[in-house]
Amino acid sequence: MPVEYISLNNNNKIPNVGLGLWKLNPESNVDTIYNAIKIGYRVLDGAVDYGNTKELGIAVKKAIKDKLVTREELFIVSKLWNNHHAPKNVKPAIEKILKDLDLDYIDLIYIHFPLPFKAVDVNDKDHYPPGFFTPNQLQKGQENVIELENVPLHKTWESLEELYDPKNGIIRNLGLSNCQGVLIQDLLFGCKIKPQILQIEIHPYLPQWRLVEWCHLHDIAVTAYSSFGSQSFIELESAKAKSCVNLLEHQLIKEIASKYEGAGNSDVLLQWAVQRKICVIPKSNNVKRLETNFHFTNKFPNGLSKEDVDKIATLENGTRFNDPWDWNDMKFPTFI
Repeated sequence: MPVEYISLNNNNKIPNVGLGLWKLNPESNVDTIYNAIKIGYRVLDGAVDYGNTKELGIAVKKAIKDKLVTREELFIVSKLWNNHHAPKNVKPAIEKILKDLDLDYIDLIYIHFPLPFKAVDVNDKDHYPPGFFTPNQLQKGQENVIELENVPLHKTWESLEELYDPKNGIIRNLGLSNCQGVLIQDLLFGCKIKPQILQIEIHPYLPQWRLVEWCHLHDIAVTAYSSFGSQSFIELESAKAKSCVNLLEHQLIKEIASKYEGAGNSDVLLQWAVQRKICVIPKSNNVKRLETNFHFTNKFPNGLSKEDVDKIATLENGTRFNDPWDWNDMKFPTFI
């Protein structure tokens, strides 16, 4: 499959299909990433919180050494985690990511969530990557309390802007993740650099029609995560995910897939997104599945029909599987 690109608002471009690195098997993720590059993946979508930044760097170095790809052909992504939003902590956090990757620059940095947790030093080997840890949890009785810092989003963004240059910066593109339109609009009123990309949960249960349309109107590209809906969250024992029909097994999606030679539910779900000019980052630990996910567009030479797109639209029910409101009793209002 020839690589298709989406143009960004700074004259850079991103392939519209990539590999998501969340929940890759820790024992084989270097091989998985290497095999993905071999198949043709160029976007490698990682994050500090995924705990596999070093493994991503190892796989990239191996692929370059073996002449599968050049560094310039890759689009490597990471995300600034919640504990590093304070301006003084942004540059050290980015430098730590680059050190772990063993690279000179990164193609895209997202702010992972608009949630500023209390800082954790990047050199704290016991608590980096910090995940949902904040320092007050070391106190007895505070183990489930996540401590916040008083850091407005625009302050974090300003610190990232200082590290950005579309051609020569240690960060080549800037993005937001898990943000609603009003928060992005507020940032646009004061930022020097407009976000190039927004990454959000998108699938037929949660199509996010208006937010995607608004981003495109403002020349902000969109990447979808969890294109298969509940799949990854079932693995996390999510009650919400278990209560929904798995989109990979949904009868309506199966009926639509049967109309297109060789297509399965996963192909339909990915095609549905890219037809909306949305980038997708499916993940798998299985090489055959990696190949299937990368070549899905071959099964839709003319795309999904309007009739089938309209049928998929009937599945919308507002179910969001990744909601900070559900993380613990603190009830973070990210999507209210």
